Amino acid sequence: MRPRALFALTAVAASAAACATVQPPSPAAEPSAGAAAPAPVEGRDWFHHADADAGRLVYGAAESDDLKLGFECRRGSGRLEVLSLAPKGAKAEIVLESGGETARLPARSEPSQLDDGVLLTAGSATAAPVLQRFRRLGWVALWRDGDREAYAPHPGSAADIERFFAFCG
Repeated sequence: MRPRALFALTAVAASAAACATVQPPSPAAEPSAGAAAPAPVEGRDWFHHADADAGRLVYGAAESDDLKLGFECRRGSGRLEVLSLAPKGAKAEIVLESGGETARLPARSEPSQLDDGVLLTAGSATAAPVLQRFRRLGWVALWRDGDREAYAPHPGSAADIERFFAFCG
């Protein structure tokens, strides 16, 4: 794992509390445009951190290595990196869905320093439809092997999603 990515994920997660909704796999393993927004989950949430040049938005459990999904960007760049922990041998791809929009992002895979799995890293424009839908709706789902995990903010952290995207440009 890249030291910067490891630091970013653990530093942001250690600074707050996290939220995830796990839904059973869809028989078709495809996102549904009519799916209702997921509810926040106790113990998990979105955590935002920005300094002069770099911004991060991470979903997981506070003060732990229990990290599900992260985004990193440079101020005003209009681009971001998507980071996700996955089991060893997972396909080098990050599949995101929000409100019916989907994206399959080819990813780089490297051994994780947080568990026995891998860290997946993929690049994307912040203007990608799935990311703009996430920005507007406040939740995003991660698909892996037909399983869907949706990540929704608690009311106190919902504004951090917009702050992150405004920072990234």
